[in-house]
Amino acid sequence: MTTTNNNAGRRLPAEWEEVDAVMLSWPHRLTDWNYMLDEVVGCFKDIAAAIVRQAALIVVTPEPEAVARQLASLPQERISYIKADTNDTWARDLGAITTVVADGSFEVNDFKFNGWGLKFAANLDNLVTRRMYESGVFAGRYVNRLGFVLEGGSIESDGAGTMLTTSECLLSPNRNGDLTREQIEARLKDFFGLERVLWLDHGSLAGDDTDSHIDTLARLAPHDTIYYVACEDPTDVNYEPLRRMEQQLTTLTTADGAPYNLIGLPLPDPIFDEDGEQLPATYANFLILNKVILLPVYNQPQKDKLAAQMLRITFPDHEIVSVDCRALIRQHGSLHCVSMQFPKNSIKK
Repeated sequence: MTTTNNNAGRRLPAEWEEVDAVMLSWPHRLTDWNYMLDEVVGCFKDIAAAIVRQAALIVVTPEPEAVARQLASLPQERISYIKADTNDTWARDLGAITTVVADGSFEVNDFKFNGWGLKFAANLDNLVTRRMYESGVFAGRYVNRLGFVLEGGSIESDGAGTMLTTSECLLSPNRNGDLTREQIEARLKDFFGLERVLWLDHGSLAGDDTDSHIDTLARLAPHDTIYYVACEDPTDVNYEPLRRMEQQLTTLTTADGAPYNLIGLPLPDPIFDEDGEQLPATYANFLILNKVILLPVYNQPQKDKLAAQMLRITFPDHEIVSVDCRALIRQHGSLHCVSMQFPKNSIKK
């Protein structure tokens, strides 16, 4: 196992670039899903079935034999099972973040995951990237970045040197509280070969545990586009923070100084848990897979359809596959949150 701090030619791919595989961390009885395990496993099976149509699937689980039986109807040659104990299922935040080097090689970046600012146990999840690397699944070299707390859901890359993130998350005192904003930005530029970091200082969803992960609020897309969550109901608890976020988005510019093309995704009607707490349902939590986009939906036919139509504006050649994610938001996340993609040629065949 090797480490490197060489920044020459490093790049964080955009999600719409071609991928080899997608990782899922499978729910089990020792996770917070225990009380609704059958329901959430059904959702994960739907996601897995959609993934294997486009890419290989890597399943991390303490129970590979049991999960293989659950996925027996899918082509097993497209699925790899990695045995590892886990605290939870949020692969976007516990999984490796893969960078591409100018020579065509890959770096498997292992950042520290601390349960979204020490809110939840993450001791097992924080070991998953190393365990995956040791299993031999990656074609790149391991890079130990465990001195820096970073979750994949907190960053968006255009693949060309620009990153979009939120100050509420990355400046959280329980993540890298010993570092200033300028120091954090400098490290992000070094880790990912960036030229620019765009900070959103506004925007949040009720019920979100992540301190405003960018993948629940605003997503970079081709043709200098940003999809973002828009709220048109002044009585909604999310209205004011999302309105301020929208205003700030209009001030952001591309590397060439032009304004971004902004597309406002609808905000789902409020969904509440059994205790009356509003849940952070969002259409921004979509996953791009080669020629398919997996869109989380919430049994709200009019808004579900509208969100799909809006994605086709920038992704006209992609099939939009809707996945019912009402089970996932019961634990305050959605489709993008439970998945992590790996770029083309970064996974051993």
